[in-house]
Amino acid sequence: MRGSATPDRRNDAQVERLKAHYKTMLRIRAFEETAEAASKEGLVKGAIHLSIGQEAVASGVCANLRRDDMIASTHRGHGHTIAKGADPAAMMKELFGRDGGNCGGKGGSMHIADFTIGMLGANGVVAAGLPIAVGAAHAAKLQKRDVVSVCFFGDGAINRGPFLEALNWAQIYRLPMLFVCEDNQWASTTRTRDLTAGEGAAARGAAMGIPATTLDGNDVEALDAAAAKLVAEIRAGGGPRFLHVHTYRLKGHTAADAGAYRKAEEVEAKWAADPVARTRARLAALGVADAEVAAIERGAREEIAAAHAAAKAAPWPALDQAYAHIQDTGHGQWR
Repeated sequence: MRGSATPDRRNDAQVERLKAHYKTMLRIRAFEETAEAASKEGLVKGAIHLSIGQEAVASGVCANLRRDDMIASTHRGHGHTIAKGADPAAMMKELFGRDGGNCGGKGGSMHIADFTIGMLGANGVVAAGLPIAVGAAHAAKLQKRDVVSVCFFGDGAINRGPFLEALNWAQIYRLPMLFVCEDNQWASTTRTRDLTAGEGAAARGAAMGIPATTLDGNDVEALDAAAAKLVAEIRAGGGPRFLHVHTYRLKGHTAADAGAYRKAEEVEAKWAADPVARTRARLAALGVADAEVAAIERGAREEIAAAHAAAKAAPWPALDQAYAHIQDTGHGQWR
């Protein structure tokens, strides 16, 4: 065990759940660090947006979802996709534009999707995932399916029209919908508070009559507990809920962005609150052995290294797939 102090008292089930969160967060972190390096090598086709620093949100929420529950994500969606259960090897192939990717190598990072696990898609358009997720929730209600729809979006999205339209529709029809605002304080390269009037995301949800909860987005245990409660309320027919979490992206807007518009002291202070390191410290406080923690870390790195190798070795999609999945208007111009 680490140290000689008496560890915090928690039951075994809670410790195991925290270890599972740590594993998920490490897998996300390893995937994105590997994807960032691959982007610099020219292996990634198109831009990638990293969620490094926001892993606790994806793990804390998705751990409370079933496979048939649905999520919609943003352009910063690798973490949500992995936490929902997607195969990292298929995801890496998708980023590389290779055969065997989740979307056949055509979607890339910003439009990755996997319907087999209820992942309706990342989206390159800010706030565009909101009406998609709400539409899915409405369809589920009409079909009397016992599923929950979740939409992850950033604080920048709350200033766009689809945000209020989606909240209004979800509340009017009492849809099984969880809105999760990942408030990382920056909308691309602009500080959100400089362009957001009023009291922010949670206040706007409450204005629509949707119960809103605000939390520290780097505390995976608190997120897990809150998400469990909200998802249970939604599944019981309580209507939509709003979860507003304060977090921070520790990297630039894209993998190519140095983030020079942020002060170094600000980023350094946020690294001190890194949710991965925070969870590791929590496991130590609970008495989890260093060797066990190291094994979890090693397993995550090895899994993602294998995913990278598989993606790099994968073939390009066949040429006859170039025009597959394209709407045919009947005039043949797309050929």
